[in-house]
Amino acid sequence: KAITIAAALELGRRRAVTIPVSKQKITSSSDAAGLFISLLSDIQHEEFWVAYLNRSNTLIERIRISHGGITGTVTDVRLIIRKALEIYSTSIILCHNHPSGNLIPSEQDKQITTKIKESAKLFDLNLLDHIIVGIVNYYSFAVERLI
Repeated sequence: KAITIAAALELGRRRAVTIPVSKQKITSSSDAAGLFISLLSDIQHEEFWVAYLNRSNTLIERIRISHGGITGTVTDVRLIIRKALEIYSTSIILCHNHPSGNLIPSEQDKQITTKIKESAKLFDLNLLDHIIVGIVNYYSFAVERLI
């Protein structure tokens, strides 16, 4: 029974991932978090994702940039910017998870956010938010006025 339940939960998680989210307009941090919570809230390792938006804040694509370990993941700013330029994105939203459930951003989280924001500015890209997904909730850099 435990295997059946675990398989059903995984199937539900995968189905949530495959539901198309393109053409979704992002108007708030809760909308942005909604793009990622089903993907990241129950995994036991860190992942870093980016949502690419057009001029009207409609989602073009969301992409996993890195897959890390239990306590961290490596994020390459060049990959994020290159993809934005390739698909003609004008804005980006960053997201990663904290498997521990602790939503407080680390110093590294703040530094990478600043680095990506400054790099994006060089190409007239807007960094709208950086979301940290926990087990049941999320933290928004924009809401906390850290962007």
